[in-house]
Amino acid sequence: MKNSTSPLALVPKKSFQLKILIFISIISLSSCVNVKKATYFNDIPDTEFRSRFENMEPVIQENDLLSISVSSLNPEATEVFNASNVSVTQTSTATGTTTQASGYLVDHEGFIRFPILGSLKAAGKTKQQLREEITEELIDRKLLLEPIVDVRYLNYRVSVLGEVKNPSVVTIPSEKVTLLEALGLAGDLTVYAKRDNILLIREEGNVKKLVRLDLTSEEIFTSPYYHLKSNDIIYVEANKSKVASTSRINQWLPIIISTLSLAVIAFDRFL
Repeated sequence: MKNSTSPLALVPKKSFQLKILIFISIISLSSCVNVKKATYFNDIPDTEFRSRFENMEPVIQENDLLSISVSSLNPEATEVFNASNVSVTQTSTATGTTTQASGYLVDHEGFIRFPILGSLKAAGKTKQQLREEITEELIDRKLLLEPIVDVRYLNYRVSVLGEVKNPSVVTIPSEKVTLLEALGLAGDLTVYAKRDNILLIREEGNVKKLVRLDLTSEEIFTSPYYHLKSNDIIYVEANKSKVASTSRINQWLPIIISTLSLAVIAFDRFL
């Protein structure tokens, strides 16, 4: 006996399935993101840019932690000047490791206490100025012959917050870092980051500067804020896709789609 099912009887079933597939396709397409918004330096040709890192030596400030080492022709006489008076524990949230750093802490009045020389004004001076002052004092007081003094920062760091893989306070041993290097040390931006609206917060004296930077433009390489200074803060804002992904509709959407898919399968099996 031949099957008496009419071809027309299959039309409602196929129509229902088609509507479900169209609905799922629309939802999927609506979640697509513009690729250009997730990339750096869109459509920048091969070119050259002049660095603007000149004359960016930072000035020593209160609460800075300095490493001061002294050497001379007489190692025994020099030893007393290499005993740091402060021990500070620093934690790197980027790596999760804890390190112990010893150095000279600049107090709230801007002074450090150096062996034999006593209190020295450090705040407001560059490393070179402080180095020259200590060298002159050692020579004038005839404490050392031909001393060599080296001054470095132990707390040269930048903070990277927001839409990066590892928000952290990053310590920079080389005392020189660019915006891109700092973002790389924090694990790079996530796909939800606003690359055209990076906020840089910089404190100079008692003034805080807030600057917006665009990583999709070639102008970032000629910006005076491309090279960072100690204690700079970088904040990466989330884009609309990240905000939308946290809404209730998007949280329930996978469940809804899965339920509809199961309904289509069940309808197909039992009809």
